[in-house]
Amino acid sequence: MLVKNLISDQKKSTEKFEIIGTLEIIEDFYLGFELLPRKILVWLPKDYNSKRKLNTRYNVLYMHDGQNLFDPNTSYAGKHWKVSETVSKLSRLGKIEDLIVVGIYNTPDRLDEYDYSSKGCNYLKGIVNNLKPYIDSNYRTLTGRENTAIMGSSMGGLISFYAGWYFSEIFSMAGCMSSSFYYNNDKVIKLVSEYSGEKIPVKFYIDHGEDGLIRGQKMFCLLTQKGYVIGSDIDYFYAPNAEHNEGEWAKRLERPLLFFFGSKNQIS
Repeated sequence: MLVKNLISDQKKSTEKFEIIGTLEIIEDFYLGFELLPRKILVWLPKDYNSKRKLNTRYNVLYMHDGQNLFDPNTSYAGKHWKVSETVSKLSRLGKIEDLIVVGIYNTPDRLDEYDYSSKGCNYLKGIVNNLKPYIDSNYRTLTGRENTAIMGSSMGGLISFYAGWYFSEIFSMAGCMSSSFYYNNDKVIKLVSEYSGEKIPVKFYIDHGEDGLIRGQKMFCLLTQKGYVIGSDIDYFYAPNAEHNEGEWAKRLERPLLFFFGSKNQIS
């Protein structure tokens, strides 16, 4: 398995960006479960390899659509999430502790993998059973569920919700930005609506612009009816006039990071 520094070989974007810290790419990582191999990006904080941090272990955030996270030249439509810039800024200001971010590239099977279909279930099992153990073995991570989050947008937000819902023993935080809660005839809405068990111990972050107004509000209301408390184990944000793209998600990224990793759940 080849690990190397990331070099953009896609179309050039006019968007300015700076990768702060170290960004490594793992070529052709196989998640197992008959899924397609894919690139994995591992972002390490700026001081990760410094002598004073060699005994430090880090929280880990897993993110979908990995090509959209760090570099506009590999991102859809030339806009990216500005993950390294945002995480580094919040860490520098003392608002969150440093963390490792793992970006998982999508594949031509994206729609099936990001729904809780048989392939989507296998995708999450691949992350849990193969990717996470690899990351924990090769990087200085804090391995517990309380230190592990997952996040995505659109269909990536949908599968992040399912990850928290069905794999809460692994993920204690699930970020769902502009999520496709409508997908497959509102299947996830019905799932939560009909659920009558104990509250699943996961922090959920839910937001949307104009793109998910009805379902986003519906999901937030359903979760509060199931016992989730705003500011404690759920956060909700509506961004008026926001479009459905990576540039908008970059603008909102600070909020879930603060909710999940802030020392006192700081939300600006």
